[in-house]
Amino acid sequence: MEHGVGAGDYKDLVLFLATAGVVVPLFQRLKVNPILGFLGAGVALGPYGLGSFTGVAPWLGAFTVDNPAEIGQIAEFGVVFLLFMIGLELSWERLRLMRRMVFGLGALQVSLCAAVIAVAAGLLGQPLAAALAVGAALSLSSTAIVMPVLAEQKRLHSEAGRAAFSVLLFQDLAVAPILITVAVLGRQGEGFDPKLLLTFAPAALGLLAIVVLGRLVLRPMLKSVARAKSEELFLAACLLVVIGAGLVSAVIGLSMALGAFVAGLLLAETEYRHEVEVTIEPFKGLLLGLLFLSVGIGLDLSILARHPVLVLGTAVGLLALKAVVVFGLGRLFGMKSGRALETALVLAAGGEFAFVILDAAMGEGVVPRRLGEPLLVSATLTMFAIPILAAAGKRLSKKAGPPEAAPAPATDPRASAIEGERPKVLVVGYGRVGRLVGEMLSRHDIPWVAAERDPRLVDQGRRAGTVIFYGDASRTEFLRRCGLGDAPALVVTMDSPEGVEAVVATARAERPDLTIVARARDARHAKALYELGATDAVPETIEASLQLSEAVLVDIGIPMGLVIASIHEKRDEFRKDFNRPDALGGRVRRARDRMAGGR
Repeated sequence: MEHGVGAGDYKDLVLFLATAGVVVPLFQRLKVNPILGFLGAGVALGPYGLGSFTGVAPWLGAFTVDNPAEIGQIAEFGVVFLLFMIGLELSWERLRLMRRMVFGLGALQVSLCAAVIAVAAGLLGQPLAAALAVGAALSLSSTAIVMPVLAEQKRLHSEAGRAAFSVLLFQDLAVAPILITVAVLGRQGEGFDPKLLLTFAPAALGLLAIVVLGRLVLRPMLKSVARAKSEELFLAACLLVVIGAGLVSAVIGLSMALGAFVAGLLLAETEYRHEVEVTIEPFKGLLLGLLFLSVGIGLDLSILARHPVLVLGTAVGLLALKAVVVFGLGRLFGMKSGRALETALVLAAGGEFAFVILDAAMGEGVVPRRLGEPLLVSATLTMFAIPILAAAGKRLSKKAGPPEAAPAPATDPRASAIEGERPKVLVVGYGRVGRLVGEMLSRHDIPWVAAERDPRLVDQGRRAGTVIFYGDASRTEFLRRCGLGDAPALVVTMDSPEGVEAVVATARAERPDLTIVARARDARHAKALYELGATDAVPETIEASLQLSEAVLVDIGIPMGLVIASIHEKRDEFRKDFNRPDALGGRVRRARDRMAGGR
């Protein structure tokens, strides 16, 4: 007789969902990074937390994780999805604009910190391979915690924020080569035989195969799925890309995370980039949460209890060493002392990839567990200190020098951290009306970016050289990814009245100060758009009537000046009728007029 699945088999899943739904929102309310919530919950739910008391109080077993190994296996996909998103957020243009800070400051930070830590490990008696792996792992900082903390403190666009972002970007790029090197060291043992370099050849050929295959398959596949106009199929295709690329990479002997990273890079320059980002983001967030939960579960607090001086001393030493190196490099790159100190404190702690690299190194036998496990505890403790270090850095930076000019707001930290990039007008809809609007913006040298849900129109725009993205513009996150945060204006040209209303409402909720010009079907639709917050609504029927009137009046001999004046007067009458005082658009317009009068 077969036994059904018992409720207890789902206990670990329920505990994780409870953490995501209860503990993390509580941390957010307390203005504490949710990643720390997952780490703390993992410590509490693990065998070294509440699990250590089940012998005394068996009922605590209901609140502890039974299968940490299974959770750890699933949590590995958190790294896969994180590296895929990092690849998506990169582009050659961004790297070019930021090359000095990314490949200068970032490369020196990783190299010097890794070298100093490796030397320290070597002096303590570790072999060269282990010392290099430890140095590489601990030289990295936490993108998952630092970026949200800087965003909360509104420091993403400060000099220190841009420098920290550049360093983190290079660190993200360095993870894949580090993982390959760790795997090679594990196969070769100690020492550096000249033939060691040849072991990179299969990896290089495998990467080349993934790149070629990806260029041939990924874009046509997403284009085909987009034509089906099914959100479920597009979601399935996105998951297939991430997991499939990871599995192909694993088959050829590389890490799954590296394959996903390459797939992200290949999609970064396509029109589907932002829609894929929005689709994958919830999975990345949950799986990263599960990753940090598993890290907390595996955190052996007994090591801290047995060797408090060693663990705490390592944590303090790591913070001090990285802070000194980053501060010196910041000054070398022309940063003021206060800004360099803020950058140093933000990047001083360990990062999430330390767990990935050290775990891989211990699995390959490069780093012994008696060394790796205390280092993981120390790195975790430093991550808990990131919010405190960031707050201290911000305070010290303000005391050390004059305040920086407030930068333009933006909601996409990776996109907006680029220096020298002008904000773009966002045009939603790339039919005949959207194309004409774009042409007029270009004629006046105004940069713009388009968004369109029809893959056929997106493909036409790409062929014409237009910066256009496929996606649903009624979703806030998609508009943010397209640059709504710092866009000077939004033009909605879609021919679907319901679609126009959804986009206007979403954009107005996100940006109360944004200029929104929308295409309306008729007078009634225009009034509805003003109610939703449109700055201007242009009804097709009325504009066509005005143009017909202009043509006939000129043709029968009425002077052009009088005709144009009367057309403008009639258009203003319609606008006054549409933009009633009780409409949101009217309130926005009057507020803008008052501000202009005050200036």
